[in-house]
Amino acid sequence: MFTGIIESFGTIKRVESAGEGKILQIATDLELSDTRIGDSIAVNGACLTAVRLGKNDFSVDVAPETISRTTLKTASAGTRVNIERAMRLSARIDGHLVSGHIDGTGIVKSLTSRSNALILEVSVDPDLARDMIEKGSVALEGISLTLNRCWDTGFEVSIIPHTASVTTIGLKRIGDRVNIETDMLGKYVRKILTGNVLKNRMGKPDQGISMETLAKNGFL
Repeated sequence: MFTGIIESFGTIKRVESAGEGKILQIATDLELSDTRIGDSIAVNGACLTAVRLGKNDFSVDVAPETISRTTLKTASAGTRVNIERAMRLSARIDGHLVSGHIDGTGIVKSLTSRSNALILEVSVDPDLARDMIEKGSVALEGISLTLNRCWDTGFEVSIIPHTASVTTIGLKRIGDRVNIETDMLGKYVRKILTGNVLKNRMGKPDQGISMETLAKNGFL
């Protein structure tokens, strides 16, 4: 689990093929003395497992599923990435609850300066957009952000100068792809309200919450 507060830049040093997956070696100035092999590290918002640790770098395996859903499919030596280690439950949560499970990618459509903010507009598939609400949370490249506006094919967020300077978001250009994780609580609520696409124990489709279901369970 992560917070979406980026701890450090990283730079991909080496990319090795692993069939349909990859092995990434990433250089970072982040202090790794309390990090162990097997620990989770978010790279551009994708939760990955450290499989090798050096003094100033670490390596992670990237599974085919992660390759298919994230911008890591185009990762190459020299690519800058956002790094965040797993959160501690005893620490203050400054961002929002982020699982590190990327839902998909979007495309940067516009970058506009407005006073001290950079307004970023991103286009996404409707399947991603339906899990977003105005003033809700979204993780973009692993960065916890607030949705200014959202519609059926995209959304808008504000980037303050500090965020632009300490994350890869300040390096983005129109047409770049970005990793997106929508709010996990919103996804669970939608799942409950709209029903499960899988069949229930009786072999019938779960229709979700209805007036009949509420009455049957004593809520009406």
